[in-house]
Amino acid sequence: MRRVPLRPGRRVPICAVLLLAVACGPADGGSDADPVPGAPTGVTADAGSATSVHVMWNAAGSGVHAYEVYRGTTKVSEVPAAQHMVDVTRLKPSTPYVFTVRARSADGRLGPPSREARARTPASVAADHSAPSRPGHVTGRVVDGRAVQLAWAAAHDDRGVRSYAVQQGGVKIHGVGGGRTATVVTGLRPGTRYTFTVRAQDAAGNLSPASAPVRLTTPGAGERRGTAPTGFTVTSRHVAGSYYLDLAWDPPNVDGVITEYQIRLDGGTDSSLVWGGAPPRGRAHHSLYAGREAGEVHRVRLRARLPDGTWGGFSAQRSVTTGR
Repeated sequence: MRRVPLRPGRRVPICAVLLLAVACGPADGGSDADPVPGAPTGVTADAGSATSVHVMWNAAGSGVHAYEVYRGTTKVSEVPAAQHMVDVTRLKPSTPYVFTVRARSADGRLGPPSREARARTPASVAADHSAPSRPGHVTGRVVDGRAVQLAWAAAHDDRGVRSYAVQQGGVKIHGVGGGRTATVVTGLRPGTRYTFTVRAQDAAGNLSPASAPVRLTTPGAGERRGTAPTGFTVTSRHVAGSYYLDLAWDPPNVDGVITEYQIRLDGGTDSSLVWGGAPPRGRAHHSLYAGREAGEVHRVRLRARLPDGTWGGFSAQRSVTTGR
């Protein structure tokens, strides 16, 4: 079988990948009931202090028992499948690092490594024992049954805030850079009451007191409209005797990287769009082949696979007629 190399940014239909998997079988001879996990996507790394880096990634799909985090070729952490972030500590100040993540199945087989994520720790600050101030005016709103949005007033530090930690019940569940004062927390359970607090951290690793708590209750399971792509448009284009549908949309406002979308055409079989390299920043675009006949009406909508591995809500449905 001839192999075709993928270029960065290339979009790969998942159906093609699935056909290859069926035709070739498991690479290591394993059973179909227990496949080797795929590579985690959307891996990011941000220095939380002079000696720590916060690594986050998207869920790698089903069949994952745990994730292993590597600094270069050295395994530095392992977390259960439900967790998609970790703080790598005991690092050196003013040092560049490269991180990858691998998913592991229940029988111990490792999937391929993720794309590399790079981060550089800041310089250490001598004799800094002063913690940042408490983040203020913390507010929250429910996005849907599995996500909430939090916002807060910036904390202050004599040498600068490096990062913010979002905690649930006193345990860190999320982190963002010091220049941000809002975030979306995904991976929650529908119909559940949560209490969130926010803490600031400086380059020396000093943590502020926890903010005032924000209590939110997620609604029961249902369609996830708050995580749907927005600004969705579809137009028809005629090229060399064929018609194409040009799609454009704004990705949902969630933390993490969205690498996969599900496109529903005419209410029939769904197709998948996977960004082979880094996904585009801002507004996204994609074209679908729509045949050679003019005057055909097509209905299109799409949704994103969120960083926690679940599907977001569908966009508004758009109708377009070829040749118009």
